[in-house]
Amino acid sequence: MTFSVTILGSSSALPTSNRFPTAHLFNSNERFFLIDCGEGTQIQLRRFRLKFSKINHIFISHLHGDHYFGLFGLISSFSLLGRKSDLHIYAHTGLEKMIECQFKENTINYNIVFHKISPQKVAVLYEDKTLKISTFPLKHRIPANGFLFKERERELNLRKDVISKFNLSIKDIQAIKKGSDYLWEDEKLIKNNHLTYPPDQSRSYAFCSDTAYYQEVVGFIKNVDLLYHEATFAEDMKEMAKKTTHSTAKQAAEIASKANVGKLLIGHFSSRYKDEKLIENEAKEVFENTETVIEGKTYSVDIKRKA
Repeated sequence: MTFSVTILGSSSALPTSNRFPTAHLFNSNERFFLIDCGEGTQIQLRRFRLKFSKINHIFISHLHGDHYFGLFGLISSFSLLGRKSDLHIYAHTGLEKMIECQFKENTINYNIVFHKISPQKVAVLYEDKTLKISTFPLKHRIPANGFLFKERERELNLRKDVISKFNLSIKDIQAIKKGSDYLWEDEKLIKNNHLTYPPDQSRSYAFCSDTAYYQEVVGFIKNVDLLYHEATFAEDMKEMAKKTTHSTAKQAAEIASKANVGKLLIGHFSSRYKDEKLIENEAKEVFENTETVIEGKTYSVDIKRKA
């Protein structure tokens, strides 16, 4: 089962010839969720041959243009391509009115369902049988939110030989996977731990952009497998980071270390940096398992068995 994120944009406010503004495509078992939609997002989706027609949910972290200017073109393209299914957009108040204004004279042939994100509040935005998506506050010049994508706790795994050995029915299998013991031939009780082994660990991905160093975030992203955290500046521009409410690479790494995450991805780089190796090296001094993101690259989290 796929659990991954593909980077579409990793520049900060100004796009460069090599980097687009922020956008990520999250894939949970071939269900696609777009996180932010900077200018050029649909170009990147096409460039990397991603299944953007399957995007039904878009999450916008905050209303600075480099995080949503690509949304209007994407909405229009969906319509031109004959989309009929609903498009769900999760964002702060203000974006809904902008969308309504933009498409007042340009009719689209599908419904846009707007979900308001409340600043400074932790909330569940989306959930189904296998996935839950939550939001939490960040620290920026305007209201900004991070997102946590987490698989639900899995059922127990059934041992391969027990179905034929005990001639289990579908009803029996469902009950055992939920933790029940099994009464064999109405006389012998087989304990669940003889029929199953522990479930696979649920996987998680957290997105934190844009934000100043904000230690409160640690509680929301504790132990995630994969963390994306903005790293707009190198440490020598720490005061500029503070002034603009952004983070340095070292600060992003400190958050990753305190949250005990599995891997740290850093991005949202200032256009002043032609080579991000300096930024990556500064982060690695604090948190070794750090990588500067590459646009078009997909970062996956593998399934892990519980001990």
